[in-house]
Amino acid sequence: MTTDPSAHVNVLINASLSNTSLTDAANVTEEEDDKRLLRPRSLASTARNNFPSYSNEDVSVRRFRNNDFTGSNTFRNVIDCVSVRQSIRFNPDQVSPGATNFLSSKYESLDYDPCENNLLQDEERKKGYKFVVKKNIARWFIFLVIGILTALIASFIDISIEQLSKLKYGYLTKLVDGCMDTDTGSCLWIPYATWVAFNMIPVFIGAVLVTYIEPVAGGSGIPQVKCYLNGVKVPRVVRIKTLVVKIFGVITTVVGGLAAGKEGPMIHAGAVVAAGISQGKSTTFKRDLGMFKYFREDHEKRDFVSGGAAAGVAAAFGAPIGGVLFAIEEGTSFFNQSLTWRTFLACMISTFTLNVVLSAYHGHPGDLSYPGLLNLGKFDTICYQVYEIPLFMMMGTIGGLLGALWNHINYKIMFFRKKYIQHDWMKVVEALCVAMMSATMGFLMMFYIDDCKTASAGVTEFPKLSCKNGSYSAVAALWFQTPESSVRSLFHDPSGSHSDVTLAVFVILYFILAVFTFGLSMSGGLFIPSLLIGAAWGRLIGSGLASICPHCAFVDPGKYALLGAAAQLGGVVRMTISLTAILIESTQGISFGLPVIIVLITAKWVGDFFNEGIYDIHIQMAGVPLLPWEAPPLSNNIYASEIMSHPVVTLKSTENVGHVVEMLKCVSFNGFPVVDPPCGDQEEINCYGRLRGMILRSQLIVLLQNKIFNEYSEFWDKDLSIKIFRNEYPRYPTIEDISITDEEKTFTMDLRPIMNPSPYTLKHSATLPRAFRLFRALGLRHLPVVNDTNEVIGMITRKDVARYRIWKHQGRMGLDELSITNKL
Repeated sequence: MTTDPSAHVNVLINASLSNTSLTDAANVTEEEDDKRLLRPRSLASTARNNFPSYSNEDVSVRRFRNNDFTGSNTFRNVIDCVSVRQSIRFNPDQVSPGATNFLSSKYESLDYDPCENNLLQDEERKKGYKFVVKKNIARWFIFLVIGILTALIASFIDISIEQLSKLKYGYLTKLVDGCMDTDTGSCLWIPYATWVAFNMIPVFIGAVLVTYIEPVAGGSGIPQVKCYLNGVKVPRVVRIKTLVVKIFGVITTVVGGLAAGKEGPMIHAGAVVAAGISQGKSTTFKRDLGMFKYFREDHEKRDFVSGGAAAGVAAAFGAPIGGVLFAIEEGTSFFNQSLTWRTFLACMISTFTLNVVLSAYHGHPGDLSYPGLLNLGKFDTICYQVYEIPLFMMMGTIGGLLGALWNHINYKIMFFRKKYIQHDWMKVVEALCVAMMSATMGFLMMFYIDDCKTASAGVTEFPKLSCKNGSYSAVAALWFQTPESSVRSLFHDPSGSHSDVTLAVFVILYFILAVFTFGLSMSGGLFIPSLLIGAAWGRLIGSGLASICPHCAFVDPGKYALLGAAAQLGGVVRMTISLTAILIESTQGISFGLPVIIVLITAKWVGDFFNEGIYDIHIQMAGVPLLPWEAPPLSNNIYASEIMSHPVVTLKSTENVGHVVEMLKCVSFNGFPVVDPPCGDQEEINCYGRLRGMILRSQLIVLLQNKIFNEYSEFWDKDLSIKIFRNEYPRYPTIEDISITDEEKTFTMDLRPIMNPSPYTLKHSATLPRAFRLFRALGLRHLPVVNDTNEVIGMITRKDVARYRIWKHQGRMGLDELSITNKL
């Protein structure tokens, strides 16, 4: 059920099906709705000293008399003739692009609460214990396959980027060195133009793929996966076409020289792999293998997606423990012990498979030395002193400040994009401009900063450019290779390998480039750009300490580069536990865990003082009704009777087919309480009937599609099972796709075997935090609000709860009530 102006149609429907005149229905809508739906809903008005009384005026509704229904004209006439008033929760006005104080009405919820109806009970009774064992074995097998396939995709991406980058930078090196060998160097425009072309061609391909074929494949995909695991139905997020565009999009992004990494998109890729494998069919290719049909439910699919996301982290960083912790901290909202074990298996298999493939690719299959895409190298002699802890906290503070600044600038850029860059061709042109900017920045920095260093055994080979033989350009060392290689160089190159000017200018330029890149219509993550920026300014701090205290044994530029990288990334994404495990595992520096966690926690606290993490900012800009871990504070004086939506469209346990068809055409709700008629014959009552159960729109659609009518019971009575619903999952047909004859509209449907007979409910006197905890912990989609006698008086959905959001800024906090719009 969504908060929508069509919610008022229930009053009109009831009038059309009863003896009440159309004029009376209009009066109900105009007069009573002004009192009970359009009253001011500011938070200030909800504060009160006494417990709110439950009055008939608040929930007064017209009696729902569902007489026999044979046509649709009554519905249509009522809706066409009567002006439906809009709820204060729905804001039809123009929304400013980039606004974060609105929720989008286009997002629906997933059904994470299992429907324990008669069909499910019949299936368990028939199949017994062997079926349970079979499902458990299948789960373990699927997680095993998820780990293998995720690693194979990661290997393909890594090898493709390595080979293409080697060709690109090798050719550019020859051009530059050949030009610099001349006396005048007047041909420098040739390598510059070539660099720009080598950037723009792959970026153009990637931008076209994302913009015109699958826009949801843009970015890292982490916000979308996070929303999916939270219970939000993000359209097209786990489709096979999204995976294909993501794979080739991230290759073109990195090869195109943009400040983006391939590690973040691997999380999205793993999630898509898990969603596809676990269902045993592809709706894109219209192929059904007939496998794993018993996993075709939202709550089952969610568990596999969480394992796939974790396997993506493990493949990206070679960090299986970090992958599990990432799924818990940033992704999965519903975790249990068995899921943790299966997720860990997927992570270990993913790391091992990637290690085997990449080791074989590099010519030594027996030496498993490539556990992840991001090979940061091993810190052999890393150590720290107790008196360095304040310095670590200072670095965390710097990371938090720079991260908050990065997030704020990126938010402003996204605001500009949403307002002015709305056409698809503009998005492609913008990506090309950033690609040109990347080449221009690198070219100018390399030829205006003279930073030649003597080549040694500990330094990776780089082009010498204008340097003498036996030396290399430290600036080219940062630009003429992939960002992952640059991070590794900053971590492990000897002291003095980069001048302070080089590091300072690189931090500024790459900061600007990264903040413009994130949010482009391209596939790419921000892990590597953030690590590279932080490693550069962290190494700059280490270089400064070395100049102040040249004989201090604890001063190691690589150590401070690692802490700077952690601080910068933590200040941007605000991750703590999982990021600590990822960095420790990818650098094999378990003894350095305490400094890393100190830096990350400090960066998070400082950054949270100014704004939220970048993923949360983008989620808010999209208007996604994401539910955080905790209920908003200062909200115990808000009651269920205030946040619920009403009127409510209800059904009887035995319903008229024509009525169901027209109801589904008239309203966009996705859940309907099944009720018995209220007691008494009074015309005006204060409830919708005694609750019997809940039924979903998708279930009604399947019943209509398969003609599960009482009059046809001899055709389907023995074959009715839960399989008919799983066969249509996840893309159910719409009501417009179903053909119902006029004769069939006079038939009836028995909803009792299909409905959920024991849905979770909430009393009208319950508070917002209690409703929030139910939604967050149980993964609910609909929560009927009942009175003291179990009679339905309203409905709470995810959007009704998510509308209440806490804001924090510079030590101040408060509670906002958001509006819902269809403009985002």
